Amino acid sequence: MNNPEKEMKMSEDFNMSMRKFLKQVGVTSQQAIEEAARKAGGTDGKTFEARMVLTIDGLDLEHVVTGTIKG
Repeated sequence: MNNPEKEMKMSEDFNMSMRKFLKQVGVTSQQAIEEAARKAGGTDGKTFEARMVLTIDGLDLEHVVTGTIKG
């Protein structure tokens, strides 16, 4: 369980910058997936296993998200 007294407060600037970055990741990732799907000739009836890796060197972070995209 998180201890609110020990949690570091994030600055408003950091929070806004992080949200802008994540928005860019989402938009550009969707564009890349759509382009790859067009090049592959479509997605109807196909299933794709996806893996996204987020790394932030200065924070020693590696976050992996996996999932399935169904056509």
